[in-house]
Amino acid sequence: MSVIELRTTAEIEQMRPAGRFVASVLEATSKAAAVGVNLLELDALAHEMIREAGAESCYIDYHPSFGASPFGKVICTSVNDAVLHGLPHDYRLRDGDLLSLDFAAAVDGWVADSAISVVVGTPRDEDLRLIDTTRRALDAGIAAATPGNRIGDISRAIAEVAKAEGYSINTDFGGHGVGRTMHGDPHVPNNGRPGRGLPLKPGLVVAIEPWFLQTTDRIFTDPDGWTLRSIDGSRGAHSEHTIAITEGDPIVLTQRG
Repeated sequence: MSVIELRTTAEIEQMRPAGRFVASVLEATSKAAAVGVNLLELDALAHEMIREAGAESCYIDYHPSFGASPFGKVICTSVNDAVLHGLPHDYRLRDGDLLSLDFAAAVDGWVADSAISVVVGTPRDEDLRLIDTTRRALDAGIAAATPGNRIGDISRAIAEVAKAEGYSINTDFGGHGVGRTMHGDPHVPNNGRPGRGLPLKPGLVVAIEPWFLQTTDRIFTDPDGWTLRSIDGSRGAHSEHTIAITEGDPIVLTQRG
């Protein structure tokens, strides 16, 4: 039986430092992602920022049923045809790589989770379009996260943006509840029927995370036991924010810049 926890206004305020910290790590690592930089260097940068902030990694000991072993790193680095759960390894970024960074951490016991996709060096138009679509889908999902709506309204808002650009949608992995732990109820799929699912109420805190692949919605797990790649080698992009639903507009806890 799922348990949906609603947070008080005071608790949401207590979550803001985690959101700001997660945003700062994504800003730093995305700026550091240049041609020739090793994925392990980006992981080391995130690790050092965690240490300096007195924060706690949500990834390093994370071992869900779909993971081959504890993750062992503190940030997900997914390159090109990898779109989710990219395990940092000895790889130097190349000109034109599409890099997705996904990061979650706890500060004072509260978790925030966010993701961003960037192009390293010279961009391809099709990569910029894919990234832009995930960002606009995220914005649409956040706009639908208001009291009186349901989870399905968030899901449908995301899907409408993707489908308008011709992208298909995988619903195996999506958004989720966030609080004292990284992954909780409810599940927030990236496609769904409006007016269906859990009613949205003030105090609900969720991560909304559209991710799309250019020419497929099918994925497979890399031999590293973690990294999820497109079945046809096409590239993927991923955007995510942790938000809190309020009586008015949702609060984006992981807003960058």
